[in-house]
Amino acid sequence: MILQGFKEKSNKKYLNKLLSKREIEINDNKVESLGVIVNIDEFDDLDKFVNFSEALNIRSNRLKIITFTENEKEQVLSWDSCFNPSDFGWKGAVKNVELSGFLNKNFDLLISFYEKDITEIKLITALSQSKFKIGVFQPDERLNDLIIKTSTKEINLFKDEVVKYLTILNKI
Repeated sequence: MILQGFKEKSNKKYLNKLLSKREIEINDNKVESLGVIVNIDEFDDLDKFVNFSEALNIRSNRLKIITFTENEKEQVLSWDSCFNPSDFGWKGAVKNVELSGFLNKNFDLLISFYEKDITEIKLITALSQSKFKIGVFQPDERLNDLIIKTSTKEINLFKDEVVKYLTILNKI
């Protein structure tokens, strides 16, 4: 139990280090690939993101969705890429090969669709090599380039706002 607390503190310190060094890259490239991070404990209708990608004119082979759950014993059978806190080690080290592959992929757009303040899921967002990051409102505003102040229950409003802002930014 004490080691869990030390591990959590180590990961938070690493997250703060990552976010303080983050450089925002501004470009006007069109969005052609999409990565989505979802907390499956908050939102479980992942088919909505397939429709979301179609609204952004992104082909299905350029879409990758990963899910996160706090419950290490729960296996989400409806989706193949589900991660939990046990996939992380000390100082933000990622123990899962599939998760490392997601993090190293250069998505044009990353959507962070979660509200809970969980260090491990925030690490996934911070470690991602994506060029542009959009998320729902988070206490730490350094995670995303664009924040849409909605809840995870308002997926249609979130989608409409993302499409609107990406059109304004000439990304779609």
